[in-house]
Amino acid sequence: MLVEMVIDGMDVPEDGTAQDAVAELLVRIADGDQDAFASLYDSLSPRVFGLILRVLVNRSQSEEVLQEVFLEIWQSAGRFAPNRGQGRSWVMTIAHRRAVDRVRASQSSADRDVRAGLRDLGVAHDSVAEQVELGLEGERVVGALAGLPEAQREALVLAYYGGYSQNEIAVLVGAPLGTIKTRMRDGLSRLRTAMGVRA
Repeated sequence: MLVEMVIDGMDVPEDGTAQDAVAELLVRIADGDQDAFASLYDSLSPRVFGLILRVLVNRSQSEEVLQEVFLEIWQSAGRFAPNRGQGRSWVMTIAHRRAVDRVRASQSSADRDVRAGLRDLGVAHDSVAEQVELGLEGERVVGALAGLPEAQREALVLAYYGGYSQNEIAVLVGAPLGTIKTRMRDGLSRLRTAMGVRA
């Protein structure tokens, strides 16, 4: 008879085999199991909230995004494929993407407010031209990022928008550290080429 220990969301029997407890909950949630959803929320919500808060900084926005994340998990648990990755990584990826989306939406709103404010203040032409140039450069970067393969784009967004270290990204996406380093190096190389920057 195997004695099992629960280690950080993973059931690890004495023989060393590991079973993804979060993945099991997600499969049950896909079948509409509300108890499984409650268990998932209780076990992961503090960690998910910490990730979101780290990206957003604003506590009230982080609380809103936390609710959005778990609503999405409830609605889309059927899309989780246990054979393609860890359940915890899938949940954390949803959380990070939602947080980054909120940052982008907030930034867009702030940019609109700045443009409206500058227009109302009658700022000198040079300042407006500089603001437009910065906006165009930002659009070029977003366009160049969109042209990257998903794995490279995800690693770069987590690093530069989310502020994660390469080790943290490796844990988040469930990939070896060496793979993350390669994705980031290749992604940055492609971005430099797309932006016309010489190394």
